[in-house]
Amino acid sequence: MPFAPVNGIDLYYEVHGPALGTAPVIVFAHGAGGNHLSWWQQVPHFRDRYTCVTFDHRGFAFSRDTARPEGWQGLADDLRGLLDALEIEQANLVAQSMGGWSCLGAAWRWPERVLKLVMADTHGGLVAPGIAWPLAERETVPEGVHPACGERMAREQPAAHFLYEQVAGLTVPPRPLRDVSATMNAAPVPSHEDAAKMTLPILFIAGEEDIVIPPPVVAGAAACFPNARLERVPAAGHSVYFERPARFNELVAAFLAE
Repeated sequence: MPFAPVNGIDLYYEVHGPALGTAPVIVFAHGAGGNHLSWWQQVPHFRDRYTCVTFDHRGFAFSRDTARPEGWQGLADDLRGLLDALEIEQANLVAQSMGGWSCLGAAWRWPERVLKLVMADTHGGLVAPGIAWPLAERETVPEGVHPACGERMAREQPAAHFLYEQVAGLTVPPRPLRDVSATMNAAPVPSHEDAAKMTLPILFIAGEEDIVIPPPVVAGAAACFPNARLERVPAAGHSVYFERPARFNELVAAFLAE
């Protein structure tokens, strides 16, 4: 099993497709309900043209956060450490939900390492007017429905909903919401003013039925960047990449090919 020594832990990763250094790179950063396996519908689609790198954020699946150092620098530092360990000079970053904290933070702090950025169902912690979404105001889902999937996936794609929960179950013990929130809050994030200075191309993708980070929040984040655009995907919740993979892959492929 491949591990990279990153910031005091062994970060699990996988490389699929052309060997590193022979093709453009996509690094996929999962959300709080996932891990490296979350991208099972994206890697086969892109690995003929791109070197695809998936990994487990610290504390998820195989990336055991044994040290738990107080005040560690955050998710973006781990992503930068992975790029360094694999000797990847530049990469396209594809983030979902919590992964947005990793990828946006990296693009903000080390723009020379990032070619293009995809932000799916996330604002990446961006500090700006109109994008806050207090937990107390979020909608709830029926018992047995994973919030990152939503009622529609559970009803229309029960096998996909089951698989999502099985993938999430690889993180043992499960990380409680307060722990995940603390990790995300520890990550340095750009301000509204910082975002206005970031010129790299960014594609924001929002599921129209997302109750975790609703479309208006994602749209508010997209409006902060001078070279960003937003695509809304109908009949999709918080996990567009999992629930509507064909549309997600189509949007990302077109964006990267521009």
